[in-house]
Amino acid sequence: MRGMANIASVLKAEIARVARREVRSELESLKKASAQHRDAIAKLKRQVANLEKELKLARRQVATKSLQASAGADETPRRFSATRLAAHRSKLGFSAAAYGKLLDMSGATIYLWEQGTSRPNPEQIKKLAAIRALSPRARCEQVAFQ
Repeated sequence: MRGMANIASVLKAEIARVARREVRSELESLKKASAQHRDAIAKLKRQVANLEKELKLARRQVATKSLQASAGADETPRRFSATRLAAHRSKLGFSAAAYGKLLDMSGATIYLWEQGTSRPNPEQIKKLAAIRALSPRARCEQVAFQ
């Protein structure tokens, strides 16, 4: 009986050894595949980062070209200053809401521009320039009309 138990334990030990060897060989191939996948992921992340940089640059170039195109050949591009906008509005004695009516904007938008939280787009900058060019009487009539 003792011989049978000995054979059983030897058999169990041999099965465990063979199983460990098989698992080890499978793990090695999985480790290699995992390393290759990690390398591929890192490469793709670098490519995405480079493409995002290129996209950002292209968007800037398009925005610059559209600003130049909207300004026209004989007209220089307009610049925006939050402090000058606030000074102009206060000089006129308009609230942000009334000034916003001149531009078909909300008072909150005018306030955000004055705070420097957001900026007007090129079309809105053109409207601002047109408002500055109006006479005080025309501005008041335009606000009253709306």
